[in-house]
Amino acid sequence: MTEPAAGGPAPVRILVCDDHVVVRAGLLALLDSAPGIEVVGEAGTGEEALALAARLDPDVVLMDLQLGTGIDGVETTRRLTTGAPTTGTPTAGTGRAPHVLVLTTYDTDADITRAIEAGATGYLLKAERPEELFAAIHAAARGRTALSGPVAGRVMANLRKPRPALTDRERDILAQLATGLGNREIARALFISEATVKTHLRRIYDKLGVDTRAGAVAVAKEQRLLP
Repeated sequence: MTEPAAGGPAPVRILVCDDHVVVRAGLLALLDSAPGIEVVGEAGTGEEALALAARLDPDVVLMDLQLGTGIDGVETTRRLTTGAPTTGTPTAGTGRAPHVLVLTTYDTDADITRAIEAGATGYLLKAERPEELFAAIHAAARGRTALSGPVAGRVMANLRKPRPALTDRERDILAQLATGLGNREIARALFISEATVKTHLRRIYDKLGVDTRAGAVAVAKEQRLLP
């Protein structure tokens, strides 16, 4: 790591969270050469990242989305950015929430939406050049949004895409569907017949461009059609 010039700004304190040991080692070696960046810790699980963040007080947490067993990167991001309790580990820092910069290979609409809704400041793909990663880290430390080009393109495309026009009843059924209820349970909850539920489901599938219950829920979350 390059030391800051005398009287210059303090380096950005980074915590790296990735469950792949080799990938993590590569990131640490890469970041060690970056000007104005100091790696203060590394974690292989979401739980470990929460505990280390409470103790080390990083400015930015570099977060992978898929973390093997335990909580995933999205849930870890949510807890970090909202200050949710970790494991009772006392903080040795300021207690402020760090910024989270997602660094992942996954660029689906669902992954991007979930991460941003969880509070991620930025979303980068692992294929980015080192210079782009360094710039994104510094931007994230200042609270500025940093997105990979393909990710930014997806976000803009989704914003321009008109949302499906669902009726109030279709929204009610979709909300029940998201809780995992079957057709019979949905019919009882909404005081309608099971045949009516099936009719509305077919219309929902057509409007969302899906053919499964799981697909309908996934698209509804992407399009923010659920409360």
